[in-house]
Amino acid sequence: MAPRSRCATSKLAAFTWCRMAAPADAGRDAGRDARGRAMQGAIAEQTGQTFPARLAVYGGEKVEQFTFTNEAAVRTAEQRIRDTARGTLTVAKVDKKQRRRNPAAPFTTSTLQQEASRKLGFSAQRTMTVAQRLYEGIDIGEGSVGLISYMRTDSVTLADEALAEIRGVITERFGAENLPEEPRRYTTKAKNAQEAHEAIRPTAAARHPEELRRFLDPNQYRLYELIWKRTVASQMNPAVYDTVALDLAAGESAASDISFRATGSVLVSPGFIAVYQEGQDEGSADEQDRILPAVAEGDRLSFKDVQSAQHFTEPPPRYSEATLVKALEEYGIGRPSTYASIISTLRNREYVEMENRRFIPTDVGRVVNRFLTKFFSQYVDYEFTARMEDSLDAVSRGEREWVPLLEEFWKPFAKLVEHTDTNVTREQASQSRVLGTDPVSGRPVSVRMGRYGAFVQIGTKEDVEKPKFAGLRPGQKMDTIELAAALDLFKLPRELGATAEGEPVSANIGRFGPYVRYANKFVSIKGDDPYTITLERALELIAEKKIADANRLILDFPEAGIQVLNGRYGPYITNKAKNAKIPKEKTPKELTLEECQAMLAAAPERRGRGMKRKPAPAAAQAAAEAAPAAEAKAPVEKKQKTKKKKTKKKKAAARPRAAVSAGATAEKADEPPAE
Repeated sequence: MAPRSRCATSKLAAFTWCRMAAPADAGRDAGRDARGRAMQGAIAEQTGQTFPARLAVYGGEKVEQFTFTNEAAVRTAEQRIRDTARGTLTVAKVDKKQRRRNPAAPFTTSTLQQEASRKLGFSAQRTMTVAQRLYEGIDIGEGSVGLISYMRTDSVTLADEALAEIRGVITERFGAENLPEEPRRYTTKAKNAQEAHEAIRPTAAARHPEELRRFLDPNQYRLYELIWKRTVASQMNPAVYDTVALDLAAGESAASDISFRATGSVLVSPGFIAVYQEGQDEGSADEQDRILPAVAEGDRLSFKDVQSAQHFTEPPPRYSEATLVKALEEYGIGRPSTYASIISTLRNREYVEMENRRFIPTDVGRVVNRFLTKFFSQYVDYEFTARMEDSLDAVSRGEREWVPLLEEFWKPFAKLVEHTDTNVTREQASQSRVLGTDPVSGRPVSVRMGRYGAFVQIGTKEDVEKPKFAGLRPGQKMDTIELAAALDLFKLPRELGATAEGEPVSANIGRFGPYVRYANKFVSIKGDDPYTITLERALELIAEKKIADANRLILDFPEAGIQVLNGRYGPYITNKAKNAKIPKEKTPKELTLEECQAMLAAAPERRGRGMKRKPAPAAAQAAAEAAPAAEAKAPVEKKQKTKKKKTKKKKAAARPRAAVSAGATAEKADEPPAE
């Protein structure tokens, strides 16, 4: 996200998470609808080559996508085609022409991200990270050398010096016959292109990727090779194809009222394709890439059979990283420096998840979208964003003053936020979906979004009995969950039985995932289902947990509630309320209770979220220093000092965590700590 827009979006994001809790928008997922059938015939040429052809004319009428809309019409047409053809098709027309395909322009930031996604499987963020390293410099035996030009650009132009060098490389490596008479010069089509830099290219085209391979890691090599090939190919001759279209009449007469059409092409001169071929998005394959046999008008071909395939009206395909970047560029949203961060924000806030390299909106994403569309529609409109980008570009060019522009935006925006904050309650914003009535309690069952994810609720806050909550299971969606499945969620916690010592064992789901509970202790069961886990399996996990805990425990002073434990960063002392580091000169196994108490007294108070540690009281520090030191028995292996990670204060706009405990009441439920 561009820094210039961060203030407004942060304010809106924070407000959204304070108010928002709405069900998903079913829109695109309504399903596909069957509308018609297309027919295709299998044709065999005299040499034995078989190729497909689509039904183009039936009964003298052009066949459209939905000409045949029911099974009876399809079966009637199939039989008539077979009866008319009687195993033969006549070549009624052969249409040949030459097609020239020009190379793609050198990379801009947008096209590099798109192509790296298609060909290399890179995310936009990964592409920019690797490109940054190539730009900053790699040691190739002659010191650190920048291998590509600046990678944040919307320009497709190349410097004259670069063009001359590239043309020399083409002549040397691919022959003069693949070099056009004049250098190719491209123009930028992107909206509001600033063209402050060249296109992305190798700093020296003479540096072939193979020559640099030993100096680059695999990702750097693959991206450099992609840039090198695209740049060189952009200055080569076009690829030349002979395209062929065949009209094939059913039967032995070219005048038949039933005919098929087949299209294909033959590569005559590869041109730039000898170096590089641009990737395609899924579903964009061209029929003309098919190879057809050489035939003449009047020739007769063998007709194998006809088959029908049902057509469906499909929603637009989900965005991949490549197509999303392309759409952002087409809508004028963002700039080369912000495409990757826009996509990262969508993923980091869990508005989307990836499935088969396509973005799928999560319940959280749908909820946020519906809330913003309803209450802030003018600010999430494509045109608004593009206009704002235009205005900011005008400021950067010195054509507008920035203060009046920001006042023009900020005043109504802040007023709308204040109005919505005052007049829209969380209940209004939630738009929870009522699923039905709980047959046991008679209370309403609803689904909505909460701070920790989507959840089902039995009852309302107005009821005498507190509402019950259960988080959705993986794979369940707010839009599609039904009453029966929702009620199943309240089967937790499940009482499984007891340990050999008589301690009750139960299974549940907490904020940090599924777990088994025994004697007020918790065992994570990430690999098991809390709805189906057996007592035997739970006891196995409990036994493993006890062994792990035993290995973790160094000393135990149960009467004082103090333990010395092995932690992630080495041994430490804890009384559950505070943790204390053990000095390197101390041997953990030889600590006395008095020493542990003194170290805990000297330890700083445990921080709350976003709070600074309180310094240890002077008296406690003095007591710790006065504690008797244990005699050294053996040298202690030094532990590497590791700094504790700082915990940042969570903002209201922070992304949601896992769903709340299944079956919990509105009161805070007991659950295992985060691992």
